[in-house]
Amino acid sequence: MNFDIDQVTHTFIAESRELLEQMEGALLAVAQDGPEAVNAIFRAAHTIKGSAGMFGLDAVVAFTHVAESVLDKVRDGAIPIGDDLVALLLACRDHIGALVDAVESGTLDGNAALADAGAPLVAALQGYLGGTAAPAADAAPADAAAADAPSACGAGHWHISLRFGPDVLRNGMDPLSFIRYLGQLGTITGIATIADDLPDADSFDPESCYLGFEIGFVSEADKATIDAVFDFVRDDCAIRILPPENRIAEYLAWLDEAPAQRERLGQMLVRCGSITAHELEQALAAQQAAGAQAAPIGAILVDQRTVHAPVVEAALAKQRQAPEARPQQENRSVRVDADKLDRLINLVGELIIAGAGANLVARRTQIPELLECTSTLSGLVEEVRDSALQLRMVKIGATFNRFQRVVHDVARELGKDIRLDVSGEDAELDKTVVEKIGDPLTHLVRNAMDHGIEPADVRAARGKPAQGSVTLNAYHDSGSIVIEVSDDGGGLKRDRILAKAVERGLVEPGRQLTDKEIFNLIFEPGFSTAEQVTNLSGRGVGMDVVKRNIVALRGSVDVASTEGVGTTVTVRLPLTLAIINGFQVGIGKSVFVIPMEMVEECIEFHEQPGRDWVDLRGQPLPFVRLRERFGIAGAPARRRSVVVVRYGGRKAGLVVDTLLGEFQTVIKPLGKVFAGARFLSGSSILGNGDVALILDMAALLAGVESESQAAAA
Repeated sequence: MNFDIDQVTHTFIAESRELLEQMEGALLAVAQDGPEAVNAIFRAAHTIKGSAGMFGLDAVVAFTHVAESVLDKVRDGAIPIGDDLVALLLACRDHIGALVDAVESGTLDGNAALADAGAPLVAALQGYLGGTAAPAADAAPADAAAADAPSACGAGHWHISLRFGPDVLRNGMDPLSFIRYLGQLGTITGIATIADDLPDADSFDPESCYLGFEIGFVSEADKATIDAVFDFVRDDCAIRILPPENRIAEYLAWLDEAPAQRERLGQMLVRCGSITAHELEQALAAQQAAGAQAAPIGAILVDQRTVHAPVVEAALAKQRQAPEARPQQENRSVRVDADKLDRLINLVGELIIAGAGANLVARRTQIPELLECTSTLSGLVEEVRDSALQLRMVKIGATFNRFQRVVHDVARELGKDIRLDVSGEDAELDKTVVEKIGDPLTHLVRNAMDHGIEPADVRAARGKPAQGSVTLNAYHDSGSIVIEVSDDGGGLKRDRILAKAVERGLVEPGRQLTDKEIFNLIFEPGFSTAEQVTNLSGRGVGMDVVKRNIVALRGSVDVASTEGVGTTVTVRLPLTLAIINGFQVGIGKSVFVIPMEMVEECIEFHEQPGRDWVDLRGQPLPFVRLRERFGIAGAPARRRSVVVVRYGGRKAGLVVDTLLGEFQTVIKPLGKVFAGARFLSGSSILGNGDVALILDMAALLAGVESESQAAAA
């Protein structure tokens, strides 16, 4: 089966980026995990180097080889790993990422800028190697293997039969590159070239491959690792890997220790490592092709020289000891392109609007059969909506983990000892929200480290531990996700913020403000109380952008701080930006939508002149008249209602003319004309084609709170 070289390159790029993420995580955890983390870092670099060698990406191979040489000495204990080396290896990880990006964009060859960027890193690495590093060039396979081979202690003599297909060259693969990569896992003791398929001169095609190889190979690697060498060319070659005799004892020991359970023979052999999943697939295909006369799968595997007969016999004996068969669990995960999910959500939104129109017609005609059908349809549409939205929900933990690197790098830049604590990483929200919240959170974390955490001497004088702490926490609340960025630093200086605000004309002199109002002044454009400008902050640029980006996501941000103790910035965001359950209310002919998760109850409204609150079971509940807030002309209805809503710990009432009930609401963004409109976060299309406006509860309730405080003053 032929394959596109671009598709294979894309696989290399995707896998390299995953390995780079693992490498970064291991580097940041090396102080805690020790040798285990070092081995993970080495494996990531080694795999990227080998895969790049298959594609002839010499720039990636050359640079990664030097880093790998340093890591090899770290593994052997010849080089201690400290903060400086971790910082250097993180920079190397970033440079390898830049090289991979250049592979994707097709700009790797002859890229002088990348070469110049990597030169100081190579020089620094060579400093750990005593000024030289073993060359990573294309040596002969046996020589390269000897340079990289693991210890011969415990190694076994493998036999590999390799037959390349005729199209391997046309698909951009170099057969020798796979043999060179194989040499990095051990020592190639001999190679016999098989030319049985070579045609006569008249039939010879220079673009076709006719060669095969019989390879003697000594290595400590397991069969799966050796088999993975040929992943990129698997569809264009036939591979047989016969384990060494000294591995038979390992396989037998595993089979003996494994719990007795009803498994197929092939699955048992894969689990014990004596064959690979690919070898099992090939054997099953051969068995199926033979039909009724097919030999048992064990005999086929032995005939194909992929497993030794004693291992098959031991597996059969173990199988006979197994109890009754149990249902087998299968991995049913499927990767889906994000664009396809977005398309699905858009179609579900249109389906909801069309369903609302059908419901409207059914209620108007009052045909029983139609009412029953539309009711069933509405329930199904709601289930489809919930399932589709669930597909786009992702855990926020992946975003939180990115900040381990941010904290490490910024702490070094500031000369502070700061750790990052993470909790609530299993909280889920829409992938679109996750993608857009990364930059605001990055600024908040950096700001907490720069302005919040004090220098070590100041912390010591205040009786705090020398190591500062930044905490990221996430949890669900009232249909929203709440993200808290906290630090145990010096806190915000209330009086200094207020004085700066008066100086800049943001607050009138003598005006009484609550702590919350004063702290929220830091989100004003250009506002800063920093005594000196650093590379990170102090110019008054950033916090206003943070708030603007969060508000654009229909969210809100608040600050709480205690001087000398620390600061917490609370970001509240909707779980999804696409479809919600909405509670519709009417003001005259206008329809407004309140997110259903925020609605607590509805009560009848009794007008009392001069009072802007109602008695809710003995507790005062401030309210806002939506008719007045939006300047809607006309007389209010004779009987009005109060919708009691809660948002972020605040509770208030909304006075409306009519209650229209709960409906599925497809969120549409407001146009540029309405970009400056207050108290609105979006719009929705009703079943009759009219437009309903979605209320911005954060802005509305903040306005209610400030008005009630002003009245009390």
